[in-house]
Amino acid sequence: MKKPRVLMADDHSLILAGLRKLVEGECDVVGTVEDGRALVEEAQKLRPDLILLDISMPLLNGLEAARQLRTLVPESKLIFLTMHASPTYATEAFQAGACGYLLKRSAASELSLAIQSVLQGQHYLTPSFTKDVLQSVLKPSSGERGKAASTALTSRQREVLQLVAEGRGTKEIATILCVSVKTVEFHKSRIMQQLDIHTIADLTKYAITHGITGL
Repeated sequence: MKKPRVLMADDHSLILAGLRKLVEGECDVVGTVEDGRALVEEAQKLRPDLILLDISMPLLNGLEAARQLRTLVPESKLIFLTMHASPTYATEAFQAGACGYLLKRSAASELSLAIQSVLQGQHYLTPSFTKDVLQSVLKPSSGERGKAASTALTSRQREVLQLVAEGRGTKEIATILCVSVKTVEFHKSRIMQQLDIHTIADLTKYAITHGITGL
C-alpha cells in the first residue's frame, strides 16, 4: 500500500528530525521547512496528502499559512502539532482549515492516531481538552464562530504586523511580501490607526498577545 506523502513545518530543526523518525514508518516524508512562507511555497510544489505544522513560525505563522493553504492546496490535510493548549487556538486552527490539532507533549501514539483519523476523513482533537472544550472547538456556536473569526485586521495586515513584530525593517518586509516600500508603510500606518497603537513596542505586544507571532 502506498504511503501518504507528508510535508512537515516547524521552526526547530530538532523537532523536525524527531517528527521524521516518528512518522516515516507510516508516511513518506517529502519535505521539511522551518517557516510559514516556505511551507506555502513547498506545499504548492509537492502537493502532499498531509501537512504537519506548528502555529508559532517565523515570517508567516501557522494559522495564516493554513488559511492560504486551504485555498492553494485544498486536497492537503492539515494537522497542527503545537505547544498552544488554549481552546482559542484550537478553534481558530479548525476554522483556518485544520483537520487535526494535538500538543507537542502528546505521546507518539497519539500522533499516529491523529494521522490515521485525518487520512480517513475524520477530525482529530487531542483528548487533553475536556469534553466540554472538545465540543465547543469542533462544533462552536454561531457566537463563538463569530468571536473566533473576528479580527480588526486583514490577512495582509496580519502578515505585515508579524514581520514588524519580528524586528524586520520596511525594505526587508517589502522584499518578503513582493510589494513596494510605500505599500508596507501604508499597511503599518493603517494597522496603528485601526488598533490605536502608536509605537512598535506596543505593536509587538499586540502581536504576541493575539498569537500573530510567537516571540
